[in-house]
Amino acid sequence: MSDMIASTNVFLNVEAKSVDDVLEFLSGKAVELGYADDKDAVLASFKHREELGSTGMADGFAIPHAKDDAIKHPGILVAKLAGDVAWKSTDDVPVTTAIGLLMPGAEAGTTHLLVLAKVSSMLMHEDARKRIAESDDPAAIASVIADAVK
Repeated sequence: MSDMIASTNVFLNVEAKSVDDVLEFLSGKAVELGYADDKDAVLASFKHREELGSTGMADGFAIPHAKDDAIKHPGILVAKLAGDVAWKSTDDVPVTTAIGLLMPGAEAGTTHLLVLAKVSSMLMHEDARKRIAESDDPAAIASVIADAVK
């Protein structure tokens, strides 16, 4: 599963003022990188998931996830934001890093849950959070996440 993320999936200094801006960015990159073929479907899936409950975690991280048939294969995208984005989170800290999960609809109950659990578990470790938050190296960030989901 570590092949779901590469340095080309990590974006730094992403300009976003809202959760919707972040989800729009991730949806566009999903299509641009070949994970999906319909940006609007991916965006609708991200938004639907947020309506069910915020994907904001703690310490400035969020794990938005989209599950849709428009997504051709699983992937992980990272958007390190240029500034804070107000995002309902467990500690009320604004989000600075969004780790977007892209899952084909058929893998919603399998791969999706496994990857979500591994990324969530990774974010429970201060060292992993710190390595991602403090790095401006896409390859290093991708490596931390790839190690967590292998």
